[in-house]
Amino acid sequence: MRARMLSSLLRVTRPPLLVGVIVGVACVTAETFLTFLLERVAPSNALNVVYLVGVLVVSYLWGLPLGMLTAVASGFVYDYFLVVPRHAISVFSGWSWMPLLVFLVVGLLVSAAAALMRTLLMEAEERRGEADLEAATARLLLRAEHLPAALPVVARRLAQGLGLPFLAVELGATGAGDPGKVALPLSDDDVRLGTLVAPANLPAAVLRRLRERVVPSLEAVLAAACDREAIGNALATSRDELARVADEQAALRRVATLVARGVRPAEIFGAVAREMGLIVNADHTAVERYEPDRTVALMSFWSASDGGPAPPIGSHRPLREDGLSALVLRTGQPARMAAAEGTAEGAAGELETWVRDDKVVSAIASPIVVEARLWGVVIAFFRGREPQPEGIEERIRDFTELVATAISNAQARDELAASRARVVAASDETRHRIERDLHDGAQQRLVSLGLQLRMAETAVPPELPKLREQLSRTAEGLTLVLEDLRELSRGIHPAILSKGGLAPALKMLARRSSVPVDLRVRVDGRLPERVEVAVYYIVSESLTNVAKHAHASLACVEVDAVGEAARVAIRDDGKGGADPRGGSGLIGLLDRVQALGGTIEITSPAGQGTTLTAVMPVGGG
Repeated sequence: MRARMLSSLLRVTRPPLLVGVIVGVACVTAETFLTFLLERVAPSNALNVVYLVGVLVVSYLWGLPLGMLTAVASGFVYDYFLVVPRHAISVFSGWSWMPLLVFLVVGLLVSAAAALMRTLLMEAEERRGEADLEAATARLLLRAEHLPAALPVVARRLAQGLGLPFLAVELGATGAGDPGKVALPLSDDDVRLGTLVAPANLPAAVLRRLRERVVPSLEAVLAAACDREAIGNALATSRDELARVADEQAALRRVATLVARGVRPAEIFGAVAREMGLIVNADHTAVERYEPDRTVALMSFWSASDGGPAPPIGSHRPLREDGLSALVLRTGQPARMAAAEGTAEGAAGELETWVRDDKVVSAIASPIVVEARLWGVVIAFFRGREPQPEGIEERIRDFTELVATAISNAQARDELAASRARVVAASDETRHRIERDLHDGAQQRLVSLGLQLRMAETAVPPELPKLREQLSRTAEGLTLVLEDLRELSRGIHPAILSKGGLAPALKMLARRSSVPVDLRVRVDGRLPERVEVAVYYIVSESLTNVAKHAHASLACVEVDAVGEAARVAIRDDGKGGADPRGGSGLIGLLDRVQALGGTIEITSPAGQGTTLTAVMPVGGG
């Protein structure tokens, strides 16, 4: 209620002049009657204050001219009815000029004060409205997610708040070519931020108000909004960059984990193709290997969508001289290639049929260098025609370095396995040869000497019993030496294993063990010689350790050779606590099993016995 009254009192449009004249006459008349009533209780020279109320009202509502006219009229009426004596013969001779002059001066001052008060109050109200409008404008601009979209709303609010037919706020320098509009520049430190466009036919006072009061505040808010938008864009860019780096590092860690675990290169190639495609937002990625016959082999392939049948992994294609793979092979550097309009020939040479069907229009490739030799290439394919950002080659190169590391590790593992296999094979061959030499050489000669001694013993005359006894003891000693030699020969390479197979050889080990053995052998036919030798020595070394260290009452040996793997498990009920790092025999077994591509595991909790498990591929080596 109070706000509405104040708004009506401070409205810019004044009431009609005729209404003001009527109100002035009514005020003077009412004040005169009021003074007649008050004359009985108050001195007449003090009642002039009553007339000042009408002067104040008229001056405030209708301005200084009508207020001054009301003050003059009120002064004469007051002087005539209250000051001039009733018996005066002449009007001019009867006027009280001094009181009249004083009243007129006071009335004119009151009129001027009322008009000034209205002007000041209107200006204050105008300033308050402008402050509210500036606050609303600041909220709109500073909260806007997209500044150009918020400017039309701000312009409408300004036009409504200022009572103008229209306003427009635009970024940059605009509106100067339209004669019906006036463009007011919005600048910050000589930097043009935008333009405030207003109607050209506005009154000069309104235009001055726009220039002096609206434009400066709008410049400050617009500069702050532009700074906020720039900071927001920088933060968004920074967040996007940090997210991209985090995703890239996570992808690299996943691939590096596979490399460190020593998984198969084919699995690493697939992971690299997928992770790299997701990181660089490629539509398809491929890993290819250069072959000596000027062809490339597809090692892995990934697609972000179903783009038709993909070429089979391992397929070969000839190098095209105008293709990307050939370019990388010639230069040894990353390269990119864009397709010609409407075709994929420009990115040609790489998986051509599939790429062309999938409308790929550009590709980026990075070489894979393994131990200073160009091994292959990684290619990312893109459907979009917009150019790919700079630096994408470096991001792809990070993945190619992991591929190179994986290939180098795989080659090192293969070379180590081959070297270990050669050492084991040479050792087995040496053992076999020594066993054969002992059997065919020393053992045969010892048997022959034993027979000759027995024959000499039978030929000794009865009168030489001491000689017969000495020859008998020598023959028995020779027999013991032969048994020791046979035992040594079995340890070097058991002949029964070569002749009878795994089951008889393990039964012989079980019979010779000082600890009772529960033997279970499930083997269909003969296994490869290297596998049989490995199983034999695993059981032999384990039973020897059980007898020496376990203090066990029973050992269980299980051998299974079903399908493509041979599994050996030896368990005892001894004291446990075995340390596999402490014995050279176990290290030798580990080398032998790994040379076959198998694994060995030892579990030995204290007081709960020891379990050794080995698994080997039947066709390994």
